[in-house]
Amino acid sequence: MYYIPEPPLGLLFFGLFIGITCGLAFESSLKQQVNQWSKQGKKGIKPNMSEISILKLPFLGICAGICVFLAAGLEIFTYNRVLSYGISGSLTLFIGLLIWVQLRKLIVLLLEGGSQALDLDTFF
Repeated sequence: MYYIPEPPLGLLFFGLFIGITCGLAFESSLKQQVNQWSKQGKKGIKPNMSEISILKLPFLGICAGICVFLAAGLEIFTYNRVLSYGISGSLTLFIGLLIWVQLRKLIVLLLEGGSQALDLDTFF
C-alpha cells in the first residue's frame, strides 16, 4: 500500500502568520526609530549602527517565518522535510543577509545626507 503523507498546511499558514506579524513589528519599530531621529535633528544624528539594533529581532522573525513558509511549501511537493528545510534555510539566510546589508547602507546614507541623499529617481 502506498502512503501519501498529509501536506503541512498548518506550517504553511503558521509561517505566513509569523512573517506578517513580524513584518508589522518591523514596520512599527522602523517608524519609531525614524521619528526619534527626526526629533533629534541633524546635530544629534550620527551614523551609529547600534541604533538599529531594535530592528534585529523583528527582522529575524520575518526570516524565520519566511523559512518555515518556504519549507512547508517545498515539503508539499518533495515530501522530504530535511531537504525542504535545507533549501529554504540556505535561501532565507542568503537573501536575509543581502537585505540586511542593503538596509544598513541605506540607513547610513540617510543619516549622513538626509532624505536628499536618497534620490530614488536615479535608479530607474
